[in-house]
Amino acid sequence: MNQYKTEYMKITKKLMAGRLWGMILLLFSSTTLCACSGSSDETKDKGENEVPAENVTVKITADKNTVLRNPLNGWVMYMGRSWDENFWTSEGYDAVYVPDIGKTVKVSDYASTCYIRTSWSSLNPAEGEYVWDNPNARLTKLFQSALNRNMRLSFRIVVDGRDQGLNTPQYVFDAGAEWYPDPNGNNGENRKSPYPDDEVFQTKYAKFIEAFAKKFDDPDKVDFIDAYGLGKWGEAHSMVYKDYANKSKVFEWVTSLYTRCFKKVPLVINYHRLVGANNTSGWGAVAPDTEQLMSSAINKGYSLRHDAFGMNGYYQDWEKQFAERWNYKRPIIMEGGWITGGTHRYWIDPSGKYREGHPEDVRQGEFDASAEAHVNMMDLRVGDETNSWFTKCFSLVQRFITEGGYRLYPDMVSLPKEISSGKQITIIHRWNNLGWGYCPTNIPQWNQRYKVAFALLDSKNEPKKIVVDQQTDLSTWLKGKPTTYNFDLNIKGVTVGAYTWAVGLVDTTKDNAIGLQMAIKGDVLPSGWAKLMTVTVK
Repeated sequence: MNQYKTEYMKITKKLMAGRLWGMILLLFSSTTLCACSGSSDETKDKGENEVPAENVTVKITADKNTVLRNPLNGWVMYMGRSWDENFWTSEGYDAVYVPDIGKTVKVSDYASTCYIRTSWSSLNPAEGEYVWDNPNARLTKLFQSALNRNMRLSFRIVVDGRDQGLNTPQYVFDAGAEWYPDPNGNNGENRKSPYPDDEVFQTKYAKFIEAFAKKFDDPDKVDFIDAYGLGKWGEAHSMVYKDYANKSKVFEWVTSLYTRCFKKVPLVINYHRLVGANNTSGWGAVAPDTEQLMSSAINKGYSLRHDAFGMNGYYQDWEKQFAERWNYKRPIIMEGGWITGGTHRYWIDPSGKYREGHPEDVRQGEFDASAEAHVNMMDLRVGDETNSWFTKCFSLVQRFITEGGYRLYPDMVSLPKEISSGKQITIIHRWNNLGWGYCPTNIPQWNQRYKVAFALLDSKNEPKKIVVDQQTDLSTWLKGKPTTYNFDLNIKGVTVGAYTWAVGLVDTTKDNAIGLQMAIKGDVLPSGWAKLMTVTVK
């Protein structure tokens, strides 16, 4: 009892000193937008967030279930390279039956990004001819069908033809680019692959990427570019060079090319332990220059993805440790490695956790590896892979929506109910991230473009005044670590009258329009602003 008495006296002294009055005011002078989320504030005892007497505190409840279509966040689905714009129905993507909820759903209601792994030749069949210039082309219609569903696109462009046929346009070889045949004996004309250190190849490829970027360096339409594309399947391994001594030069050339051409859309690269290497199996011990090459790409602005999540013979300690080193510094995108729909014998995985005939075991393994790596995006793949997520593992689909990536919301905002023009006011706001990933405002392509802002809305819910809290850095908001800000500002140039306070995450490159969806239950407008309370400007 003496111990508890001593602690009680310590707390009483703090109260008398005024250090906890901020907490008391937050508890007893609040109006409620929604029920309190129960988040704690680690900074309150530092005396930084004492609430002005004229303020009223609004408590906000998190929305844990709605699919948020934010960039570099959420589920990714693939588009087959041979599909057309009708695949939504022909491939069953608009009617997947989910036993867990007893009804059919649309895949596009859950995924926010379409990933297209296609060939250079399909996009640029002849020199100077680009498929996107033809609105009636199959691929152009395919891309547009995703955009029409409020989804973004992402791309990997493959040039190697060993397994898939002529991925590099014939005009490149006609111009004199040297090539190598498929070592497995598929040596026909349509199995040619260009040497990546060939000068003609590099010249033609650079011209294509420059044209590609002019069309697709648009973050409103494109989520990310898988910006390497060399090697077998474009996965950055099993490379064949004219001279292996050119490995590093080729790596620097291709990563510099994409960095020069894409300034707005994020770039990613497969963090493969043998990136750029000429191994034939696609795997092996870590190459001595891998860390150097990967660091070079990241320093140029690249983010990370990996193509073998859930494949425990491939995604091993090096990959896990590499991801851990870059957590919250660069976003990570996941792709599942095993194809459970008949192509791969996934039950031979060295983990011993995958039973033959049980693709749900693989889905669970991918989910667990994704949680460990704190990925921002997970992969549904195509066909049977997508089907198994919805028919056998729908709870994991929902869990990633709730737990994965980034999911941002303010659980508390303290504002004045009356404002005098030109007089300083203070807004206190506290933010949380429900996801295991992070909002990568720190990457060069975003350059802190997203910020917290407050608006005064008129009777038509139109912003008459927007003020941006420039000190907010969304990339630092991590799960379990609420972040609180004191925002001192003056409201000027607003007509006397009644308004509504609103909060939002704005894009400062677009005249402070809403840029990110918040995970908020309550009065959220179609524009993205969340209404807080009425305010009078005097």
